[in-house]
Amino acid sequence: MSFIHDDFLLQSETSRRLYQTYAASEPILDYHSHLPPADIASNRRFNNLFEPWLEGDHYKWRAMRANGVPESHVTGNADPRDKFLTWARTVPYTLRNPLYHWTHLELKRYFGIDELLNENSAPSIWDRANEQLRSSSELTTQGILRKFKVRAVCTTDDPCDDLAHHRAVNSSASAGFRMYPTFRPDAALAVGQPEVFASWVARLQKSSNIEIHSFSHFLDALKQRHGHFHSVGGRLSDHGLTRCFANPCNDTQAGLIFSKARDGKAASAAEEEQFASNLMLFFGRLDAEKNWTKQLHLGALRNVNTRATQALGPNTGYDNIGDWPQAEALSRYFDLLEQENALPKTIIYNNNPIDNFVFSTAIGSFQDGKTPGKIQFGSGWWFLDQKEGIEWQLNALSNNGLFGRFVGMLTDSRSFMSFPRHEYFRRVLCNLLGSEIDGGELPRDEELVGATIRNICFANAKEYLALDLN
Repeated sequence: MSFIHDDFLLQSETSRRLYQTYAASEPILDYHSHLPPADIASNRRFNNLFEPWLEGDHYKWRAMRANGVPESHVTGNADPRDKFLTWARTVPYTLRNPLYHWTHLELKRYFGIDELLNENSAPSIWDRANEQLRSSSELTTQGILRKFKVRAVCTTDDPCDDLAHHRAVNSSASAGFRMYPTFRPDAALAVGQPEVFASWVARLQKSSNIEIHSFSHFLDALKQRHGHFHSVGGRLSDHGLTRCFANPCNDTQAGLIFSKARDGKAASAAEEEQFASNLMLFFGRLDAEKNWTKQLHLGALRNVNTRATQALGPNTGYDNIGDWPQAEALSRYFDLLEQENALPKTIIYNNNPIDNFVFSTAIGSFQDGKTPGKIQFGSGWWFLDQKEGIEWQLNALSNNGLFGRFVGMLTDSRSFMSFPRHEYFRRVLCNLLGSEIDGGELPRDEELVGATIRNICFANAKEYLALDLN
């Protein structure tokens, strides 16, 4: 029997019916990803299976390293086919890791290849997939988005980016989807790294066309870039933080810290926190003014392997779950903005599963009685976007909030092979609800449950994010 079959992950007839009737055909709104906008705008055609599958996938890199694969065959200069073969030799060892599910789901959905990947099957799979990549219009970057019915994809972008690729895609009559930027100003907080900060401020000055001589000019430039993102259709911001910063200094003190960093002197840890807290309130106000959605990705412990980071750079798979206390700072950050009536729509994501109930209760204290689901507990993120982590997040949200208002799944991926993760999530969702119907925990009212599934798959995000999908 096929491993990836119609009933994959669906353990009852009720679950299967829910998935096929209410989830399978829904389009995708991928509102948080790390796909390269240039690849989408150029409608990149991949030369071989390595490029879309292994070129930027940290999950696979970590697994290969754990299997004793040398870095030359992970991120190094080895031949792409040899890299793929080392991945194929690793796959059998990933049993019970979500990579085993994702690998075979991706082979089936992209290439129609319905066999287990291992050392013996790899050469044939390599050849068959490469032939399709060379010839199929469905397997260019834009073709992939159309194939998986992606109505919009939101990339993650530095405030200094010119967004020309987004404008090009959205002005195309033939694209069939929209691509919107997400404002990610993490570099603006880096006053503890004066050289990095000075270089980035120079970029900001150039992109905003504002001479930055003071902290006030710095804020003006950031606001100008935020407005530019809005003009291109962007309606989301994002911050990747260890924890919320909620101990702000005033603008005068922030100006002194800003000037100190520009003079090449690193801010102290206390100054870094005060400066970041000041800016995070500023960013919150900008988002609220324009009815944007803020995303807070909290709790990742990044770049923990010094030698590897020095050799390969950041974002190469050397990150862990962190264990910072989150509850007090997160609630204080929300409260500071709420006191100003400047708390925007916000989605919070935790990297540590211990924070599931912290996050699912925090959102309930800051709903405004006007915007349904204004503050959202986001889907299982990073190390938690697998079956068990997805179920944990859904259960915590259901126990403490409104499951029916949840804005659903996203890929958070650098890989164009990741869109089946939406299917994976939908199958887990329908299996969970089907089992509860069969167990008498939910009513056998498929119209009610089915409408909830459809909303979580697409409609809730469409309404909440207010993106132009026409």
